[in-house]
Amino acid sequence: PTRRSSDLEYDPTLDALIRDIRGRQGIIKDLLEQAEPRRVDYVASVTTNVPPIELAHRITDRLNFSLAEFRRQATEESAFSYLRQKVEGAGAFVLLLGNLGSYQTNIPSGVFRGYAIADSVAPLIVVNDQDARVAWAFTTLHELTHLWLGATGLSGGSTDAQLESYCNSVAGGILLPENEMNELDFLHRASIQETLGAVAQFAATRKISRAMVAYKLLRVNLITHAKWRELDKYYEDESNAYQAQPATKDKNAGGPSYYVVKRHRLGHA
Repeated sequence: PTRRSSDLEYDPTLDALIRDIRGRQGIIKDLLEQAEPRRVDYVASVTTNVPPIELAHRITDRLNFSLAEFRRQATEESAFSYLRQKVEGAGAFVLLLGNLGSYQTNIPSGVFRGYAIADSVAPLIVVNDQDARVAWAFTTLHELTHLWLGATGLSGGSTDAQLESYCNSVAGGILLPENEMNELDFLHRASIQETLGAVAQFAATRKISRAMVAYKLLRVNLITHAKWRELDKYYEDESNAYQAQPATKDKNAGGPSYYVVKRHRLGHA
């Protein structure tokens, strides 16, 4: 969900990150206005009166996004990179930021998942890279929907549940067409363990998160609300346990250089 700035509980690290993001966006905007004044036509171009599935189709067409190509990628991260390239090609900037530059300032995904600045010159999307990689694509499309609606905000806890549900429906409509859910119609009579296994396999082949599949199952009435809550708690507990592991400098030992990582976080745009 998305929190407007007036709803935020004060968190000094998060506050500093937001100020950093706004500073970056201001610099990008100034440079663009000096070099080549332009407007990104889709920012603030729709309202929630547009049915989510219709907006999902519009966004897919505007990005020239191929779901088949997204799913053909070898890993969830490369699938995200394909989507990111499409979003950046359509005029938005996509950054991976989840701390202030060091692991000591990591911000859990429970605090925020994404952030969008709906500016028509330099629209910007931030994805919290402390979240699971498999969730990055959904968060990107969720925040992109905020850009289309002209709604700047922080995702991670909100009073505006209706808006957040709308953005989730649009993102879900792009990454997981509703007719594919028929493959899981047997789950209405399956045990929780059978459901966990089936959802994991279904999600893996589509490069999406299990939590997203579970939510979609609820939306199409293939599982009860009680079973969805059980699944959601399982995934949340698993995520919390992973993020609670001590962060260390050695976690990425042997990985790419600082500059490669920096470029990856900031994006090619």
